[in-house]
Amino acid sequence: MIGYTLRRLAQAVLVVFVVTVIVFILLHSLPGGAARAILGPRATSAQIALFNKQNGLDQPLVVQYFTTLGGWLTGDFGFSYKLNQSVGSLLAERLPKTIILAAFALALTVLVAVPIGIYQAVRRNRFLDYVLTGASFVFYAAPTFFLGLIMIEVFSSTLGWFPPEAPQSDGVVPIFQQFGAMVLPIVTLALLGIAGFSRYMRSSVLDNINQDYVRTARAKGASGTRVLWGHVLRNALIPIITLLGLSLPALFAGALITESIFNFPGMGLLFWNAAQQSDYPVELGVVIVTAFATVIGNLIADLLLLAVDPRVKL
Repeated sequence: MIGYTLRRLAQAVLVVFVVTVIVFILLHSLPGGAARAILGPRATSAQIALFNKQNGLDQPLVVQYFTTLGGWLTGDFGFSYKLNQSVGSLLAERLPKTIILAAFALALTVLVAVPIGIYQAVRRNRFLDYVLTGASFVFYAAPTFFLGLIMIEVFSSTLGWFPPEAPQSDGVVPIFQQFGAMVLPIVTLALLGIAGFSRYMRSSVLDNINQDYVRTARAKGASGTRVLWGHVLRNALIPIITLLGLSLPALFAGALITESIFNFPGMGLLFWNAAQQSDYPVELGVVIVTAFATVIGNLIADLLLLAVDPRVKL
């Protein structure tokens, strides 16, 4: 297990390195250079030269890369001249909120999708199985912004059950104090995952039900409930654990749209506003943090997979 963990850590470091190189190249591929992109088209040559000197952009590219990489590793992602605030402080304010939104959406996805997938596998090819399959296809194909607008129209404007806007206060504590305002964003972000995870769970359970160990357990007199929840479930969860890591990029991408719709002040809304204002340091900072989170999430998923299925180390 230690050897496998070290190999995965080495792979994660390599992936992060490649991502930083790509982001660095993108930063220096901006039209007119980073200085022109940040200062604007009206900046004079003297202003651009001064900006390049102050930020080390007049150094060789190799020196610039390692200086920039050192800043990223220490939380220095540059400065947002549009918001007059360091990108690191902006990310520190917004990242915890997006983590809470994504964590609750992922938890809801697993809690709903796993039982649905198991039920569909046990009751396969029956009426409710077809209904749930059709609903999964609809939610899986529906864009996130469309689901969000439908949620607001039905549960906020028509029924008045939940606010149409997420909590706007600073900090994390107000989110839990006004958790009713978080219901629609969480459900909107979770619906797409529920549709996909339930289909994978259904297929995984169907594959395991026909395995030899299930027939052996039944031949020994084990009840259907014990076979399902004591033997089949653990093996069927293996693909779901893999999907948990792979779903992180989709969660962050969905959070961008969801936060924009519900005006939730997280990383997604920060990126959206930065794109509208051409605030490149903020955009690159969000990309770097998202890449780090994706790599870490996949690493955690692989380690959990190793704990559940020891055969992985082979």
